[in-house]
Amino acid sequence: MTDASWLRGALLRLDEVLIDHAHCEKKAASTAINLIFRYVDQGPLVAALSPLAREELEHFEQVLGLLAARGLVLRRLEPAPYAARLHAAVRPAEPERLLDTLLCCALIEARSCERMTLLAQGLTEQGELELADFYRSLLASEARHFSTYTDLAAHAFGREASRARLAELAQHESTCLVHAPGRLHG
Repeated sequence: MTDASWLRGALLRLDEVLIDHAHCEKKAASTAINLIFRYVDQGPLVAALSPLAREELEHFEQVLGLLAARGLVLRRLEPAPYAARLHAAVRPAEPERLLDTLLCCALIEARSCERMTLLAQGLTEQGELELADFYRSLLASEARHFSTYTDLAAHAFGREASRARLAELAQHESTCLVHAPGRLHG
C-alpha cells in the first residue's frame, strides 16, 4: 500500500512523475514483448500479451505527448529500486519462473493503478484537471492489465496455486516499497 506522503512528494515533482511514467509504460510494453519471445509456445499467453504490449506503447506515446505539451523532453532517470527488488523473488527454475514473473507483473500493474488513482485525486485538488482526467482514463487499463496477468497465471498454474503465490509475493512487495517521491514505482 502506498504511503500518503508519496502523493505529496509526487505532486511537488510532477515533471519527474511524467518522465518516470513514460519510462514505466515503455518498460511494461517491453516486459510483455519479452514474455512473448520467452514463452512463444504458450498460445494463451501470446494472445493476451500482444494487445497488452500495444496498449502500453499507446500509453507511452500519450505520455510523450503530455511531456511535449508541457515543454518537457524524455530523459534518462535512475531506475527506482522497486521493480528490481520485487523481481528478486522470482524463482529461477521453470515453471515457477513464469508463475512468479506473471504475478510480479500483476503487482506492478496494481501499484500503478493505486498510484494513478492517488494522482488523479491530488491533481484534481490542485486544479490540474486535464492531467487528472488523463490519469483517470488509464485506470481501467491498469486494472485490466492486473487481471490479464493474474488470469494467465491462474490458467497455467491453477487458481489456488496462483492466489497462494500472489499472497506471498504481495508480502514480499510490501518490503520493496520505498518512499521515492516523483516516481510511479519505488
